[in-house]
Amino acid sequence: MPLAFSASQALQLSVTQHAEQLPAYLNDEERVIGALLDPNQLERLGEGRYRYTVTRLQVFQLQIQPVVDLVARRSPNRIELEAVDCELEGLGVVDDFQLSLDSWLEVNPEGLHGEAALAVRVSQPSLLRLIPTRVLEATGRSLLSGILLGMKTRVQQQLLNDFEAWCLAPAGH
Repeated sequence: MPLAFSASQALQLSVTQHAEQLPAYLNDEERVIGALLDPNQLERLGEGRYRYTVTRLQVFQLQIQPVVDLVARRSPNRIELEAVDCELEGLGVVDDFQLSLDSWLEVNPEGLHGEAALAVRVSQPSLLRLIPTRVLEATGRSLLSGILLGMKTRVQQQLLNDFEAWCLAPAGH
């Protein structure tokens, strides 16, 4: 029986200085993605495509490391990031593993507004068969919530710092 769990996180970020430049900043896709995610774990695959190696996670006795392929899409005042493929290193043979990430960030009158939804569906690894499904799913939800909270914190700190640096850089960004 597959395990399934999900989590989501909303973001409302007030930006008062240089707010009129937010749309142009969001259009600088590679820079924004590098500020949203750890650039040391990020590889650009091509136009609008990235590979992100998630920090190694400990789940009970297992260490796992998701490697996620992402697609970025831009539209006026908005950037979206979607997981299109994922490998799971560390679990050995897993019959089915699906990860979905849908996130967006857009300019609004107060600054930036966004949301991220993360979901996983995976067959129960044989090492964890003795642990009740509800415990595994609760642990999975907690793990995903922690990942999203880390992303939110990074956006609130790193993205705002990067935006400020971008605004202060010489024209032409």
